[in-house]
Amino acid sequence: MAIDFTLTPELEEIRQRVRTFINEVVKPGEAELAQLRDEDRGDYIGKLVAMRKQAHAVGLWMPHMPKEWGGMGLGHVQLAMVQAEAARTGFGPFALNCQAPDEGNMHTLVHWGTEAQKQKYLKPLCDGMARSCFAMTEPEVAGSDPTLIRTRAYQDGDEWVINGHKWFISGARRANFAILICRTEDDPDLPQAANTAFIIDLPQEGWNDVREIETMHGSTGHSEIVIEDLRVHNDQMLGGRGQGHLLGQYRLGPARLAHCMRWIAQAETALDMMVEHVQQRVTFGEKLADRQAIQWWIADAATKLHACRLMVMDAAVKQDEGRDVRMEASMIKVYATEMATEIIDHAQQSFGAMGVTQELPLSWLAQKVRTMRVYEGPSEVHRMVIARRILGGR
Repeated sequence: MAIDFTLTPELEEIRQRVRTFINEVVKPGEAELAQLRDEDRGDYIGKLVAMRKQAHAVGLWMPHMPKEWGGMGLGHVQLAMVQAEAARTGFGPFALNCQAPDEGNMHTLVHWGTEAQKQKYLKPLCDGMARSCFAMTEPEVAGSDPTLIRTRAYQDGDEWVINGHKWFISGARRANFAILICRTEDDPDLPQAANTAFIIDLPQEGWNDVREIETMHGSTGHSEIVIEDLRVHNDQMLGGRGQGHLLGQYRLGPARLAHCMRWIAQAETALDMMVEHVQQRVTFGEKLADRQAIQWWIADAATKLHACRLMVMDAAVKQDEGRDVRMEASMIKVYATEMATEIIDHAQQSFGAMGVTQELPLSWLAQKVRTMRVYEGPSEVHRMVIARRILGGR
C-alpha cells in the first residue's frame, strides 16, 4: 500500500500560517524576551501573554487539543507539521499553548480525568490561565523504571496521606497543580500496577519545593520536592487506583513524538545557519562550502533529517489509526536526539570559535539537545526496549 505524506491544501495553509506567525511575531520578540527574563519579570510575562493573545486571535491555539476544548483539533500527522514549525524558536510552543509539560498533562486529563477534574484543571490550562507539572522522577531510584517509585500514599478515610521525594519536576514553581505518581499498592499482581496518580493543588501544605536544579544550559525550572504528610481527597485520584504506570505511559507517547518534531525543527535551524555561513566564509583561499568535509556534513544532515521526518510521519499515521506506536516512539526518540546532536555539533564546528559563544543560538541548542538524550527516557533504555520487543516478539 502506498503511503502519501503530501500535505493537503488545508494542512499546507495551516503550516504556512504557523510559519508566518513564528517569523513575524515570535522570532522578532526573542531577543527582547531573553533580556526581559533577566531584568523585568513583569514585562517579560506581559510580552508573553500578548504573544499568546495574538496566537489565539488568529486561530493558532492548542493545535494538539480537540475543538470542543478550544483547540485546533488536528490529527497526529497534522500536529507533527505544526510542531515542527512552532519549534523553530524556543518561544513558539508556548505562544501556541502547546508547551511541555502542559501539553502532555492536557492529553492526560482529556483521556483520564472525570468531568469535574476536567472543568477544574483542564479548562484553565486550555484557556491559558494556569500551568501544571508532572511529578514522577525520584532521586533514590532510576527515573526510567517507574515500578521502583518509593513515594508512598496510604488511605485514611476519604483521604490519602502522601510522603516521598521527587526531583527534576519541570515547571513546579510556576504550576497551579501537579499530577503526582506515587505507590499505593504493596503487593500487586504486576509491578506496573503498584502506582496511582493524584492531582495536587499547588501550593499546598506538605508539598515542599526545596530547590531548583540548574542544568547545563542554565535552566532552573526543575524542582526538587520533598512531600511530607500531604493530604489529598480521594476525588483527586486520576484514572483509578493502580493505573499510574499506564497513565504515565499514555502521557509519554504523544509527548515523545512532539519533542522529536521540535528537535527536527532545531536541527533544521542549525543546518540552515551552517549552509548560509559556509557559502560566505573563506579559509586558505577556498569557501568552506567547497571543502568535501563540509559538503558531507551537509549531505548527511539533509539525509538524516529526511529520514527522521518520515519516521515521525509514519508513527503519526499509525497513531491516527489507533495503533500502538510505543516501539516506533522509542526508535524516533533515539534517532532524533542523536541526529540533532550531530547536526548542531557540525554547525558549531563550521562557525569556529563563534559557534561556541552565546552570540549565536547554536550553543543553547547544543546544551539543550544534550539533555534530551536523557529526558523522556535515555537512549540506552529506549534501545533496550526496542531490542526486547524484537527479541521477544511484538
